[in-house]
Amino acid sequence: MAMQPQLNTRANVDEVKAADGSPISVLRFTGDITSTSRDVVFGAYQEVPAATRKLVFDFSKMEYMNSSGIALIIELLMAANKSDRSVQSYGLSPHFQKVFTMVGLNKYTTLHPDEATACAAFAE
Repeated sequence: MAMQPQLNTRANVDEVKAADGSPISVLRFTGDITSTSRDVVFGAYQEVPAATRKLVFDFSKMEYMNSSGIALIIELLMAANKSDRSVQSYGLSPHFQKVFTMVGLNKYTTLHPDEATACAAFAE
């Protein structure tokens, strides 16, 4: 009997304040990001307040991402870009930093070592 794959993706939205007091929404990803993660990932993105222009993607608790997961993140970045939102990211392993750069995601988000640096980048 074949086992059903376990959906091991969680995402939630936190709000923090930028140095100037403006809101920053932080999308925190936990577990795996794969083709089965679409509803969780886009569900969390839908929770971001419409007026929010600053987004941070937190990958620090992400365990695994495959090519379908990367495609999902690309879609998410494109949606944010289309909504005139600025996205900073942090918490990617060196391997995924390299992958993000190779596929050109650094055009849509800047990779940072931690949340404080990512949030501070909006003031630059």
